[in-house]
Amino acid sequence: MDHLQQLENLSIHIFREAYANFKNLCMLWSIGKDSTVLLWLARKAFLGHVPFPLVHIDTSYKIPEMIAYRDRLTRQWQLDMIYGQNTAALEARQTFPDGNADRLTCCKRLKTEALKHTLSGDWPRQRFNHAADRYEIDTNTEPFTGVIVGLRADEEGSRSKERYFSPRDRRNEWDIADQPPEFWNQFKTDFAPGTHVRIHPLLDWTELNIWEYIERESIPTVSLYYNQGDGKRYRSLGCYPCTFPIDSEARNPGEIVQELRTGKLSNIAERSGRAQDAEDGGGLETLRKNGYM
Repeated sequence: MDHLQQLENLSIHIFREAYANFKNLCMLWSIGKDSTVLLWLARKAFLGHVPFPLVHIDTSYKIPEMIAYRDRLTRQWQLDMIYGQNTAALEARQTFPDGNADRLTCCKRLKTEALKHTLSGDWPRQRFNHAADRYEIDTNTEPFTGVIVGLRADEEGSRSKERYFSPRDRRNEWDIADQPPEFWNQFKTDFAPGTHVRIHPLLDWTELNIWEYIERESIPTVSLYYNQGDGKRYRSLGCYPCTFPIDSEARNPGEIVQELRTGKLSNIAERSGRAQDAEDGGGLETLRKNGYM
């Protein structure tokens, strides 16, 4: 059994543990490479079916191709797809692109607050109706208390402090010092009532592992990750005003694998093209303590 197969097996085990132990379960899908690998693994874990809703936080500033890709796979794979927004902040133009907030404040409003209130069900959620082929207001406002996330420990500093099953309080706030030990693949899945739990099946995967797996499994991904002829590609995807491409000639997953193996990017942070990270002191700990993904 090779290393990728070991990672896949553990991830599938985490999925099945989560499904067995948490009633109100959902999975965040950011449309990026990691959460798309997560979606692929979920379908493997449950024999081609994803037995819980996917949740996307739509800031309205995602690159259009990302939203088209989300909706294409939603239809193709018959996904139970939900998205949430901070419509009040968008309508009041209280955002960075509108010049009325810095990047961190904009992220807090459009991502952190939208995520908290979408998960709790106290803000409207849009759910894809496959019969009508459109999004409609979700009549189910029950909160999600178990949330599967495509987070990797190696992506940036604050993520390395997570666990496979990582608790938050009732307000979705994260106490980094209060994390359960996880030894010998023994995981804590029983938490006090009201605890909100983030579940991280990809925690020990690396960026290279992700791309090796995408290549091996032929997983469909957004073409923004590949050089389209201008010598640039996105290494990490987010909102278009705050996300910038890197110089790269890689045109497919195999070429990205080779690029990563050369060490060309070893001294460049994976999220170096994400401007909000720099404003948070080079990481995301401030945002993530308050509920950011």
